[in-house]
Amino acid sequence: MKSVVFALLISCASAFTMAPMAKPTTSLNAELQSMAGATAPLKGFDPLNLATLGSEETLLWFRAAELKHGRVAMLATTGYLVQGAGFHFPGNLATGTTFESLSSMKPLDAWDAVPDSGKAQILFTIFLAEVISESKGVHYTKGGDLPTIVFPPIDFSGVDAATVATKRNRELNNGRLAMIAIMSFIAATNIPGSVPALAGNAAF
Repeated sequence: MKSVVFALLISCASAFTMAPMAKPTTSLNAELQSMAGATAPLKGFDPLNLATLGSEETLLWFRAAELKHGRVAMLATTGYLVQGAGFHFPGNLATGTTFESLSSMKPLDAWDAVPDSGKAQILFTIFLAEVISESKGVHYTKGGDLPTIVFPPIDFSGVDAATVATKRNRELNNGRLAMIAIMSFIAATNIPGSVPALAGNAAF
């Protein structure tokens, strides 16, 4: 199970290779302060100085990684809560594996019960979305737009710029919270008592 989770994290990485490293610069730190997501209460939160780790391309690579992992974490957190609450689709996921039987398990146990062919399809879909997002137009490290949602496609071209900026801040902050949430869910499931707020909850 741990190897599968690790594979999922790797497959969701925002780029295939990291941008070339360069000498740290204070201008990159200043740029961090003006990027989307630099909001209260932790505006420009960067305790490890990752913003100055490389070049401007590196900073954009980090931002794309944060954006993609935040989106994945929001889906994972929602799915974990829905699964933990016992909601499920009707019918079978595969021959001999019903959605109802999966809903009676803890989410990570349900993943283990998915046939290998089903896991392969999920991982391939993630890989395909990654390839598409990394191959559209000018790459984001070269001045292009940051990765957009592959499916469903959403067109924000007609939305007011201030509204789009607000929504981008919200997406990043919600994604950050979701990353903390899913990590706590996994910890609570694998290490009983590690997350006191979730102790005794049947879903964990």
